[in-house]
Amino acid sequence: MTDDTPLSLRVPEPGCRPGDVPDFSDFVVPKAGATRRPDIDAAPEDMRDMAFSIVRVLNRHGEAVGPWAGKLTPDDLRDGLRHMMTLRVFDERMTIAQRQGKTSFYMQHLGEEAVSCAFRMALEEGDMNFPTYRQAGLLIAGGYPLTDMMNQIYSNSEDPLKGRQLPIMYSARDYGFFTISGNLGTQYIQAVGWAMASAIAGDTRIAAGWIGDGATAEGDFHSAMVFASTYNAPVILNIVNNQWAISTFQGMARGAAVTFAERGHGFGIPAIRVDGNDYLAVHAVASWAAERARAGHGPTLIEHVTYRAGGHSTSDDPAAYRSKNESAAWPLGDPIERLKTHLIALGEWSDERHTQATAEISDSIRSAQREAEANGTLIDGGHPSPRSMFDDVYAEMPQHLIRQRQEGGY
Repeated sequence: MTDDTPLSLRVPEPGCRPGDVPDFSDFVVPKAGATRRPDIDAAPEDMRDMAFSIVRVLNRHGEAVGPWAGKLTPDDLRDGLRHMMTLRVFDERMTIAQRQGKTSFYMQHLGEEAVSCAFRMALEEGDMNFPTYRQAGLLIAGGYPLTDMMNQIYSNSEDPLKGRQLPIMYSARDYGFFTISGNLGTQYIQAVGWAMASAIAGDTRIAAGWIGDGATAEGDFHSAMVFASTYNAPVILNIVNNQWAISTFQGMARGAAVTFAERGHGFGIPAIRVDGNDYLAVHAVASWAAERARAGHGPTLIEHVTYRAGGHSTSDDPAAYRSKNESAAWPLGDPIERLKTHLIALGEWSDERHTQATAEISDSIRSAQREAEANGTLIDGGHPSPRSMFDDVYAEMPQHLIRQRQEGGY
């Protein structure tokens, strides 16, 4: 007998929309220190539970507890705090610059600073990141000059990319930062390929791929997972789950799965979820995955659980699709405040030192901005020469391009 009941689809919806009261009651936050630390040679099938918990080190009192704690010195922690503070102030200054018309576009990292800043400090010289547009902390923690970052944002006469990229799509090979692509997902498979090449060459360098929760729905994500698993590539595959794609909440890309990390299971790749707002936890998990890759045990999938506190970009208004109070209600707190509280609890920091450090960082960023803007902005000053469009295309420029350049008067 035919069932005449109409068919229907399930369309995932976020917990709250504009005007609703934020509700994270279904978000389970494990106790700090409760998640175990496997050996680096643990088989993927022996650590399946790691994809459903969250590695956390800092408790609500600012104490570092559990098996993932104890790797960083007070100096390391102060450096980490300054890196995150620098990224936040840098974001503020560049967002204002965009509103003033000095650049066309910008993307903030507000609330996600620990992810890239802590991860970078777990890598070694020569390792290569294949990032998205929200990992500028890799550059700041890696010592890349702020003025050079701004030159790339302004696409001015000193822009090493000669104005060929969107403002925040940095490239800095010598700092382990592969050129960002606007085509989401491409960098994931590139990271695996680079790691495979490093292994084929008998090198010691590893790669790290980065992707947002929304872009895990792209085919390149799955291709990367297949190749990483098949060839046991020395790569760390990061998923930054900041709860929102542009205006689509993470449930759309996650589907019926419980976590993004569990996707590693289908490929035989060990997977770990980490509190992305806990600097110590991110660093510990990144260090574990890096050690595993260097020891020949292959790839690791890391889901960084965090929250995009700001808009997706300067072209976005998050008030149109989520509650304006949702960020304040996020259960994992603010990464800068949490590390600050930890350092104060250790007796290695204070509110006064924090205020002083903020002023020092702000002064250094303003100084870098003045220097960069002297080289030009979108609306004023020097820009890359039109002649540069002919550069870096061929090792030896063919005659037809030489003629075009001459005809153009360059």
